[in-house]
Amino acid sequence: MQFLPPLRPARLIKRYKRFLADVITPDGEALTLHCPNTGAMTGCATPGDTVWYSTSESKTRKYPHTWEVTETQGGAFICVNTLRANQLAKEAIQNGNISELTGYSEIKSEVKYGAERSRIDLKLQAQGRPDCYIEVKSVTLAEQEQGYFPDAVTERGQKHLRELMNVVAEGDRAVLLFTVLHSAITCFSPARHIDAKYAQLLEEAYNKGVEVLAYKAALSAEMITLQEPLKVVL
Repeated sequence: MQFLPPLRPARLIKRYKRFLADVITPDGEALTLHCPNTGAMTGCATPGDTVWYSTSESKTRKYPHTWEVTETQGGAFICVNTLRANQLAKEAIQNGNISELTGYSEIKSEVKYGAERSRIDLKLQAQGRPDCYIEVKSVTLAEQEQGYFPDAVTERGQKHLRELMNVVAEGDRAVLLFTVLHSAITCFSPARHIDAKYAQLLEEAYNKGVEVLAYKAALSAEMITLQEPLKVVL
């Protein structure tokens, strides 16, 4: 995924109200950006970090600028726009970058399924093979080189795990794909210290046949590509 037009840099002043952030451009202009991330963004929103933002040409948007990537003062790149995770996963599957998910002829997005009225992020299909349901999660929480999910208690994430277990029980394939969008992360684990119930359900889901994958993105202010498998420690 290449950012076209190119992202522009600014210095982060603060993030607030979850969806807003104030920045200062290199020319000294103050801007308010839309922040497409509902999480805690721990370590991703430190005042003084460099924010790389895109700009929409839509005339109806109150805040035309969108925070895409953080470049920390320590030199790490982090994609904070959680909407990118599904796009990157779909692109990587279509390009054959995720070896575990090759060999399917059709890919659908946002398909309704499950007893709890969920939507699966991606559904793969091929003649003669069970359907493959893929739930995509964005990983940006890093403690040194260890990546974690979630960064806050997630009842929605717990629901998704229950749904994936039901998929396996019904004879189809279920995959939980963690897209690691932080350049400093080298391995991944569930954040048991943040959401113990989610970690417990994840382990249960794995034991019942839900596949757990983690793939790391190559990140810069110019482009993002999901390509490197990471070790998962449950």
